[in-house]
Amino acid sequence: MNYLEFEKPIEELQTQLEKIQEAAIKSGMDVSKITSEMEEKIKEARTKIYGNLTPWQRVQVSRHPDRPYTLAYIDYITGGTFMELHGDRTVKDDKAMVGGFGSIDGKTVMFIGQQKGINTKMRQIRNFGMPNPEGYRKALRLMKLAEKFNKPIVTLIDTPGAFPGLEAEERGQGEAIARNLLEMSQLKVPVICIVIGEGASGGALGIGIGDKVLMLENTWYSVISPESCSSILWRNWNNKERAAEALKLTPNDMLGNKLIDGIVPEPIGGAHTNHDETFKIVKDVILKNLAQLEKLDPKKRVAQRIDKFCAMGVVNEEEL
Repeated sequence: MNYLEFEKPIEELQTQLEKIQEAAIKSGMDVSKITSEMEEKIKEARTKIYGNLTPWQRVQVSRHPDRPYTLAYIDYITGGTFMELHGDRTVKDDKAMVGGFGSIDGKTVMFIGQQKGINTKMRQIRNFGMPNPEGYRKALRLMKLAEKFNKPIVTLIDTPGAFPGLEAEERGQGEAIARNLLEMSQLKVPVICIVIGEGASGGALGIGIGDKVLMLENTWYSVISPESCSSILWRNWNNKERAAEALKLTPNDMLGNKLIDGIVPEPIGGAHTNHDETFKIVKDVILKNLAQLEKLDPKKRVAQRIDKFCAMGVVNEEEL
């Protein structure tokens, strides 16, 4: 397992535990009591560290190399029934954006999300989870397909941003994202959006307009990354921690500002410490919210979705 800088106390305890276990195997001694004590210490260390994360540390956790990505969530949640669909019917298939139908406990759902890639080669193929315009157009095509067959939509957001290259701008990156914002706000089927890692800028917002917008506990959602904000304001990355604090990008900040609808808890120590438990939590959250949303009349659901996003950023000067 990989460890972040602030996780060093956990790493040290884990190393000690592994040495004890190795010694026990060689000597045949019963070390169950010592092992239990060490495991309890590790749990306590994780609880203490993760109960006091700074905004910048939470950004680091969202990028943890052992953290599960979109396809891993989908495979677990659908139990292997996921059928990926490809192409935007205009340019090509964008590997950074994945989507298709899958079944959750017998209920068919359209899943869409950014996929970063699990190793160096796959990250290059997936363009590090940064979609081009065709990725957002593929996402919209799949959303319209789901609406045609009256199937709910779940989007999983994890991107450092839409691809900023010249060719992406030439093919209409801004228009593709703007079109998704317009169309998603009017979809007649339930839409649930979950930030599972990084939620950066329009790249995240392009699949982030939903009836329920949720964030996992150790994720972030903002118009810009702390590093980019620091480079613009201070001409270097040295102030990224200060920028993370000022951006108010953590789930608690976002919920407090009424920009999201809820926070999804993670296992102690983050999603990277227990993938299966994280997947189960997310699956339960999806089923719970779908059950609530499907009870609403489509027109009422769309009206509530539009009203929610239109109310964001509105200030009543009389209350100031």
